[in-house]
Amino acid sequence: MSKATGIQKKIDLGDGKVITIETGKLAKQADGSVVVRMGDTMLLATVVAKSEIKEGQSFLPLSVDYQEKYAAAGRFPGGFFKREARPSEHEILISRLVDRALRPMFPDYYQAETQVLISLISAGKDTLPDALAGLAASAAICVSDIPFNGPISEVRVARIDNEYVINPGITELESADIDLIVAGTLDNIVMVEGEMKEVSEAELLDGIRKAHEVIKIQCQTQLDLASEVEKSKTKREYPAPPADEGLLEDMNKALYQKLYDITGQFIKDKHLRRDTYDQVLSGYLEGIPEEELEEKGELAKKYFGDIQKKAIRDFVLDKKVRLDGRKPGEIRDIWTEVDYLPAAHGSAIFTRGETQSLTTVTLGTKLDEQTIDGAVIEGKNKFLLHYNFPPFSTGEVKMMRFTSRREIGHGNLAMRALKPVLPNGNDNPYTIRVVSDILESNGSSSMATVCAGTMALMDAGVKISKPVSGIAMGMIAETETKRYAILSDILGDEDHLGDMDFKVTGTRDGITACQMDIKIDGLPYETLEEALSQAREGRIHILDEMEKTISAPREDYKPHVPRIIKLTVPKEFIGAIIGPGGKVVQELQKESGATIVIEEVGEYGVVDIVSENKDSIDIVVDRIKGIIAVPEIGQVYEGKVKSVVSFGMFVEILPGKEGLLHISEIEWRRLEKVEDSGFKVGDDIEVKLLDVDKKTGKLKLSRKALLPRDQKPQR
Repeated sequence: MSKATGIQKKIDLGDGKVITIETGKLAKQADGSVVVRMGDTMLLATVVAKSEIKEGQSFLPLSVDYQEKYAAAGRFPGGFFKREARPSEHEILISRLVDRALRPMFPDYYQAETQVLISLISAGKDTLPDALAGLAASAAICVSDIPFNGPISEVRVARIDNEYVINPGITELESADIDLIVAGTLDNIVMVEGEMKEVSEAELLDGIRKAHEVIKIQCQTQLDLASEVEKSKTKREYPAPPADEGLLEDMNKALYQKLYDITGQFIKDKHLRRDTYDQVLSGYLEGIPEEELEEKGELAKKYFGDIQKKAIRDFVLDKKVRLDGRKPGEIRDIWTEVDYLPAAHGSAIFTRGETQSLTTVTLGTKLDEQTIDGAVIEGKNKFLLHYNFPPFSTGEVKMMRFTSRREIGHGNLAMRALKPVLPNGNDNPYTIRVVSDILESNGSSSMATVCAGTMALMDAGVKISKPVSGIAMGMIAETETKRYAILSDILGDEDHLGDMDFKVTGTRDGITACQMDIKIDGLPYETLEEALSQAREGRIHILDEMEKTISAPREDYKPHVPRIIKLTVPKEFIGAIIGPGGKVVQELQKESGATIVIEEVGEYGVVDIVSENKDSIDIVVDRIKGIIAVPEIGQVYEGKVKSVVSFGMFVEILPGKEGLLHISEIEWRRLEKVEDSGFKVGDDIEVKLLDVDKKTGKLKLSRKALLPRDQKPQR
């Protein structure tokens, strides 16, 4: 059998970086499949869709999953079973990046169950695969016969030494001050996510523009590839969703103005507002004859949602006033509190309108660091941020199972927002865990997490460089009339009916993180610039409100926070501190009550001593200083008799360091037996170090050198 040959296209990114897209060689029973390669990193992306739409289906059941194969990096998976199991948070985050870019690109009528799988099958040492996943998924759909309004592509753009670099390597990225993943089509940007080190709005836009230049090239390459694949030339046809023009027209006449007028009542309580709108639908459905209701009921509910959305959008564009009566740039009322939980290391409540976060900070040791054991990324993580969204926060009853993808995504965004202001190195000896529990939700809960997280960190005494706040921006736009309204601090309903969800976090001096999803075509950069400017105003206003409660980190940690003292010792002393089988360090922990963590870093050993009690820390510090101290000839030591032998005594002058006090050096008079001196095991004795044998390191001690010749025995 001859070797399979595929169709291949190449994209030259410059700087020696070339992306290859190949189809027709692997996974040919999938509806579409491609292999994307950059350097030694290769991704296999496949797509399969059902040929029929499930009866009664009213949404697109799309699943996007990214998985890293450990074999791709020549590694074994950790754990007992030694096989890939449930996806890691890293894999879930990449899946979300691809999903958010792909989902808006399918036609409205397309509701067939669709599965996109992206697998890392080869992992290069310095090439990050997340920047290639969106390109691979889109290319797989393009070469299939599945209806698609793409292509899209994603790239990473980073600013390194004031130069923008596309798809930088892992080592290059370490010195970047802007790190963005940008997704777009030939004409538009559809998704942005990333972190920055306090950059300006203009610098963020420059990065997005740079990314879009490359995205256009990658999209055109996908079209060129698809044009050579026979299967992709004829797309599947699916039956149009049911429609009833007469019903739609009647509902428009009967309901549009009612819904428009309800919007003008500015009902602030979201449950009351929803009930008021629902009463309009209930009243209309009651007027439909029972024999027709079963046939038209579901369609009427769909039309009602469309009419309600149009009425609210028209009202906002006409009146420049929002659902709850606010002006477009106005922020909801804010109240905050810190130190709410007395036993936590730090805590804060941040409430903005009907959105509320109760956030805690816990300070731990190196033992609490998170171990990262991915196929590509390995290491330790000492800053964790977890976001929880319980069902009661929206007044709902739902099963609580695993952490949702949404919770992981929102937590990651908040983590990236706060990470740039955390203290580094010796200024932060702690592993930090921030947990945000959303107690109420009506939009912008991830941004409430950023605000509450900042305040809780300051309440805990963590020396962050500057406070960070976050705001979620929205937009309603009419492409035909070019009317639009940019909305600050959006409600949940405004997110649902709007055309943009743009979350921006930062300090007074610049942006630290962002996440943007755009649902409309042709958003001009000028409009995006206006949204960023309005977001900055809102961000500063929120910071002002936060700083009324707490404006800087506490001078000291709270009394019940474990204190960490860090000692650096020469590497050769690590073994002496630990002792045989850990005996020395274990006894020291038992005696002092402190926790001792020892780590080898380069040519040194770093010792963390952790305790809430200063005395216990002092015990450990003194003991370790003794262990690492070098005995000095001529120095006088307060020692302890460790053993008595016929020719003298062995005296410990420093922890773990014993010397021989010969019988002739105990005192000036001649002793027949050591016992005649009156000293026994455990006694304290003052001695002088006479000499150190250069070959053996043995210590020669004397007591009589400290006594006058005519002094009589004291014991």
